[in-house]
Amino acid sequence: MYDINKFIANERMQINDPQGYLAGLDHWSPLVANRRAEEEAISLSEEHWQVIYCLREWFRLLGPDWTARQMTHKLEREYGDVGGRRYLYDLFPHGPLAQGCRLAGLPLPQGTLSSSFGSVH
Repeated sequence: MYDINKFIANERMQINDPQGYLAGLDHWSPLVANRRAEEEAISLSEEHWQVIYCLREWFRLLGPDWTARQMTHKLEREYGDVGGRRYLYDLFPHGPLAQGCRLAGLPLPQGTLSSSFGSVH
């Protein structure tokens, strides 16, 4: 269980929200993404970066009003020709939105019911 007192006392933790997502978009960099990926036992490939930058661009265009349903459909359309949902889960086994947003330094879209968003783990 997450201890909010540790969060308040530790300034380094305050760049993240209690679920591990960056609290501010300005704290993200490719270096941060690589560190987070290492913590999650993922080696970021060019394919990972394409999805990460795709998510960041959509967030830039849509802002905080983006929704989980909207993003899921966009991802499935964008990557349909290379395997769609299966391809995305191969890249991000803890969920293309949940893990993808965490690595991209973005908040979860509205309407995300599960932080794993269909994780296979």
